[in-house]
Amino acid sequence: MSRRRARERALQVLFQVDMGGADPGEAMALMDEEFGKMTDSEDFAGKLVYGVLANLVFIDQVITAVSKDWRLERMANVDRNLMRLALYEVFYCNDIPNNVSVNEAIDLGKIFGGDDSSKFINGILGKVIENIDRYIPGEVLNSNMPTDSSLVLD
Repeated sequence: MSRRRARERALQVLFQVDMGGADPGEAMALMDEEFGKMTDSEDFAGKLVYGVLANLVFIDQVITAVSKDWRLERMANVDRNLMRLALYEVFYCNDIPNNVSVNEAIDLGKIFGGDDSSKFINGILGKVIENIDRYIPGEVLNSNMPTDSSLVLD
């Protein structure tokens, strides 16, 4: 399985967890039953799912900080989870270039999201990448937050 397919699988699992509070391990097992067992990238898909969930507070704070006028819970579930995946890769997967993570999220948004998903995802992730030094993974965003009006915490 390619990394693209691993990202798709991770998105589907995160969507289930986000929507219904599914157990990630059970959701991954159900995906294996329905779509076939993952092979080469199984570890990568699992790394993404569990990495996003382990760092969800920080990742969601970053998304919230740059999404002016868009509360996290108002965002489309697919868009929100694609941004979570991309930001996990950006902040925690040093072997993946940032532009690859962003482009993968945009491309998956075109497949799984709505008409404007790719533009929305690109806009949010682009703002994060532009100001990447403002965010320190693992820290609660407060004193690290920029004070300019384009970045707002709800």
